[in-house]
Amino acid sequence: MILHQDRTLPIVAINLWYHVGSKNEHEGETGFAHLFEHMMFQGSENIPANMHFHHVQSAGGTLNASTTYDRTNYYETLPAHQLELGLWLESDRMNSLAVTEQTLETQRNVVTEERRSRYDNQPYGTMLMELFSRAYKMQPYRWPTIGSLADIQSATLERVQAFHRMYYRPQNASLCIAGDFDSDEARRLIEKYFGSITNSDVEIYRPFVHEPPQTTQVRDYVYDSIPLPGLMVGMHIPDMNAPDFIALDMLSYILTSGESSRFYHRFVYDARIAQSILSYAYDLELPGLFLFRLIAQQGKTPEMLETMLWQELDDIRRNGVTAQELQKAKNRIETMFVRAVTSLQSRADLLNSFRVLAGDAAQVNTHLEKLKAVTLSDVQRVAAKYLIENNATCLYYLPYPKKSSEQNV
Repeated sequence: MILHQDRTLPIVAINLWYHVGSKNEHEGETGFAHLFEHMMFQGSENIPANMHFHHVQSAGGTLNASTTYDRTNYYETLPAHQLELGLWLESDRMNSLAVTEQTLETQRNVVTEERRSRYDNQPYGTMLMELFSRAYKMQPYRWPTIGSLADIQSATLERVQAFHRMYYRPQNASLCIAGDFDSDEARRLIEKYFGSITNSDVEIYRPFVHEPPQTTQVRDYVYDSIPLPGLMVGMHIPDMNAPDFIALDMLSYILTSGESSRFYHRFVYDARIAQSILSYAYDLELPGLFLFRLIAQQGKTPEMLETMLWQELDDIRRNGVTAQELQKAKNRIETMFVRAVTSLQSRADLLNSFRVLAGDAAQVNTHLEKLKAVTLSDVQRVAAKYLIENNATCLYYLPYPKKSSEQNV
């Protein structure tokens, strides 16, 4: 439980994390965590299906939920005097969610359509999942959060109920309340609505397997209905709590954050080889990936993109980055962090993130100082250690070859 008072505005943010994401699933039973993101709104003992939305919106509030590899969160922002309503809603579905054949079938169809519309039928929509499936051999990040269509369609009520019993209980949840409330009253309400909810006697499954060091580059080709070829490159990096991660995160901002960033300028403006480029240090509870995603300009190839990428990374490894680039990245990250914490719900979510994934919500108070402490030598060192060819999985993303009739038009 995290209580964060801020009486600037008469609102409260309720943010409930369950420490379960797609990495807690088993191969052949993927997509369950995301499935429950939908099923948690399908009714409980005192709340009919979809009435969670009605109660919150009728009280002048907003709500939503999201699922990642490592966690699922459910949240409401309400007028301050409606705190009890939000806690009652969250406790009722934690205690008595309707996990039935009907709710499973309904949401199975919803998730299936979401997978098709957001990923399978979206240009470049499967790039990330295709890369992860090749970069990971052992870790459960090798399947996407949304799961596979085959697993979603074959999910049985018995297995879905077992997944629910294991993870959606108080011992696997973190509740954060932020905003305008009285602490004593909030504690009383939390005890009233959550105190009697029993924990499961099922041992929670938490995988902690790590990939063995990669010593040989992995390369593959994927054809899709896309207008221009692309390149995805992923290199194994430590987990989000490891000392090197902050420097890697800083490096991603230096390379591709904004049109004036080093790689964006060189690939898009100078060489005119890429239409877009982004990089990202994936912040995961288990070791993640440092990603590059490039979409080629007309007439350019993934081979050309990859050749230039390794040339530019070699320059970073040998010569590092400039003090101006580092300071610019720090300024940008600090600005984004400050903007995030100005939103009450974002602040509550951030507190839960540090509590669940880093073990201590108070780390939010030292996070900026850690970012500011990153040095030029730190950035160069992590680039030389992790952003190397033998540690890379390269995915060439290619348009389907044109048919002979199309070529002659």
